Amino acid sequence: MSFAYFLRRAARYWGDRTAVIHHDRQLSFRQLDERSTRLGNALLALGLTRGDRVAVQARNCTELVEIECALYKTGLVKAALNPRFTSHEAADVVENCAPRVLIAGPGYTTHTRESAGFASIETFVAIGIEVPGYASYEALIERAGTSAPQYHPQAADLAVLHFSSGSTGRIKAAMQTYGNRLASLRKIVLGMDPPARPGDRLALIGPVTHASGMLMQPYLFCGATLVLFDAFEPARFIDDIARLHITHAFMVPAMINMVLGESALDTADLNSLKMLSYGAAPMAPARIEEAWARIGPILSQGYGASESTSGVTRLSIADHAHALAHRPARLASCGRPLGETEVCVVDDAGREVSGDTIGEIVIRGNDVFHGYWGAPEATAEVLVDGWLRTGDLARVDEEGFIYLVDRKKDMIISGGFNVYPNEVEAAIYRHPDVLEACVVGVPDDKWGEAVKAVVVLKPGREAAVQTLVAHCRALLADYKLPRSVTFVADLPKNASGKVARKLVREQYWQGAVRRVN
Repeated sequence: MSFAYFLRRAARYWGDRTAVIHHDRQLSFRQLDERSTRLGNALLALGLTRGDRVAVQARNCTELVEIECALYKTGLVKAALNPRFTSHEAADVVENCAPRVLIAGPGYTTHTRESAGFASIETFVAIGIEVPGYASYEALIERAGTSAPQYHPQAADLAVLHFSSGSTGRIKAAMQTYGNRLASLRKIVLGMDPPARPGDRLALIGPVTHASGMLMQPYLFCGATLVLFDAFEPARFIDDIARLHITHAFMVPAMINMVLGESALDTADLNSLKMLSYGAAPMAPARIEEAWARIGPILSQGYGASESTSGVTRLSIADHAHALAHRPARLASCGRPLGETEVCVVDDAGREVSGDTIGEIVIRGNDVFHGYWGAPEATAEVLVDGWLRTGDLARVDEEGFIYLVDRKKDMIISGGFNVYPNEVEAAIYRHPDVLEACVVGVPDDKWGEAVKAVVVLKPGREAAVQTLVAHCRALLADYKLPRSVTFVADLPKNASGKVARKLVREQYWQGAVRRVN
C-alpha cells in the first residue's frame, strides 16, 4: 500500500467530489490525482531522483496539497518551510538540507542562487505568479505526462523533513520516513472521533506545512474535503463554519480562546460541526469547560510531536464528557496512548511510574522518527534503546490517562508553536546594548504561554522595549518574538556561573498548579 494507491483509489471512488477548497478554488479528487502525477513527473524531468529534497514555502493553498501528493508519488523529500520564517531562518534551513528545487508562493519569491544559503537550488518555481528567474508552476504541470511515476516506496525511505526550532539555537529537521507517515495515517484514521466520511469537511486553519498538514492524507483517505484557510479571523471563522458546512476542525488552544472571546459565538449556527480537535499545546481546563458549553460537546484532544509523526495520545469526546460529569480534574489530561504506539512515563532508571510520581514521557513505535538531519549527537540524545525520550514530564493515573506537568527542556509552546529560549536569546544577544539575556515562557490567557525576555544591559547603555523587539523581528518569526521585556541589574547564576533559567522562570509561575498552561 502507498499514498499513491490511496489517492488513485480515492479518484476512482469519489472522482468528481471536492477534495480541496481554498477561497473560490476547488479541486476534485480526480484533478488532485492527475495534477499531482503531472507535477511529480515534471520534477523527475528536472533530473531529480529518490531522496532529493524539494523545499516549499507558501501560505496555505491548493498547490501545497498537490505538492505533498506529488512528492509521495516520486520518492522526493518534502522540506516545507514555515511561511512565518524570516529570510534568515529560511536560509538557515535551506543551507542545512541542500534541496535542489524551491517551490515558492507569492511573497516568497525573492530568493536566488546568489542569496545566502540558497546555492544548492538548481530550479526555482513560482506558484500563481510570473517571476523572473522562476519557472511557472502551472507550466510545469501542463507540459508533464500523466503516466504514474515508477516509484515503489520502502518503509525506511525518507519522506519529510519537518523543521522546528532547535534547543541549540538552530532550526532542527526531524527525519520522517515513508513508514512513519503511513503509521501516522493509520493512527489518525483509527482515532478519528467521529470517523470522517465522504462529504465531510475538515477546516485546516494553521499552516499545513506545520501540525495541521498531518491531517491532510488521513482525511483524503476517508473521502473528506480539505478546506484551507490562509489566515485566522475568529469572527469570520465562526460564520464560515455554517457557510462552508465545516464538520471537523483542528485548532490550537490559542485559536479556541480567541473564538470564545467573540460575542457572535453564542448565536452562531454550529450545527454542522461534529468534532473540534485541539492540540500542539496544553489547554486550561477552565477554557475546555467553557468551549464545551458554548461551542458544543464535540471536543477531542491529542498529544504528540514532530518526532512522533503527530499525536500519540487521545482524550476523546467521550473522555471529555465523562470527565466533565464525574472527574473534572481529568480535563488536565492529554489522554491515553492511541493505536499501535507505545507511550510510557518512566523515571530516570526507565521504570514506569504511576500515581503522583512524575516521570518522562517516552514513545516507541513505527511512527517514531529516524533522527535529526545532519545532527547525530542530537539524535542520540532523544533516541535511546529504541525509545523516543520526549523531555516532557508527566504523571499517570490508575486508568492510564497521562497528565503533562512540565518539560525537562526549556521549550515554550506559544499559540501551538514551539519556541526554544536559546534561539530567541541568540537573537537578543546580537543587539549591541545587551549584556545578558534569559528567555522564559510565562502564563498567558490568549497564547497559553508567552515569550518573555529578562535582559541585563551593558553598563551605561539604554534600550527601549520596542527597540529590542524590533531588533528581534528582523531575525525571528513573529511567534518567537518576546511579548514582554523586563530590564534587570543582574540575572541569578548557578554554581557553574550559568544563568539559572529555572529561578528566572519560577517567579512568573507562582501559584500555578502545573508548569505548562
